[in-house]
Amino acid sequence: MTSANPVTLPLSGFQPQHFQLSVVGKVATVTLNRPEKKNPLTFESYRELTDFFLAAQKEEEVKAIVVTGAGGNFSSGGDVFEIIGPLVAMDTKDLLKFTRMTGELVKTMRACPQPVIAAIDGICAGAGAIVAMASDLRFGTAETKIAFLFNRVGLAGCDMGACAMLPRIVGQGRAAELLYTGRVLKGEEAERWGFLNRLIARVSVLAEAQALAAELADGPTFANAMTKRMLEMEWAMSVESAIEAEAVAQALCMQTEDFSRAYHAFAEKRKPIFEGN
Repeated sequence: MTSANPVTLPLSGFQPQHFQLSVVGKVATVTLNRPEKKNPLTFESYRELTDFFLAAQKEEEVKAIVVTGAGGNFSSGGDVFEIIGPLVAMDTKDLLKFTRMTGELVKTMRACPQPVIAAIDGICAGAGAIVAMASDLRFGTAETKIAFLFNRVGLAGCDMGACAMLPRIVGQGRAAELLYTGRVLKGEEAERWGFLNRLIARVSVLAEAQALAAELADGPTFANAMTKRMLEMEWAMSVESAIEAEAVAQALCMQTEDFSRAYHAFAEKRKPIFEGN
């Protein structure tokens, strides 16, 4: 379950073996690329994606990340024959190694400072739905089909942080319905429920996700990273603790050159040009 293809910086020079990577300007696009099987995840792709997002924490050039799937689908989740089959034969020790490894992917996605936008078309199921959920923003289409299928294979819905994250996105009752039943949440309903931020024509969903990523990448990226960090940290805080933490975080942002640039641009009636420092 270890990577044989260590991620090197800058990310623009990295050539992954188990997904496609494109870096244009300050935006990296990660494409799950096994379209003939609806882009399932494997032991190797889990590990390489985790290593990628871990490396992104130290990346200086990439300021936003888009995750998508090839061939009209996002991801069908863990590959039935390459993952689920071998899991049936493992002992508890190795199973725990696997479940901890899959959870590490979510942790690294949430810990990287770059906003992560999922561009979701077609099937988005199982672990694929978790990857979408772990992203900061989600764009989908009317053809998007989201399903948390763990109970369909005899497992609990508490996988890779689902019971922590999904209720915060769609609400406790709706999350319980999806996790108990494994039913499909289609695009229009997913937008109404708040799982999808935007519903977009499938021909445009990736382009619009990349356009927003580019917009965020041109923004005050130190401050954006602080926003992401505080959204994560404040889950476990009281309101009083959160207010104090935000006071410290905002005071740090007020020391950046981007804050000064914004003020001077406003005073001179022009658009600020942020540099992320």
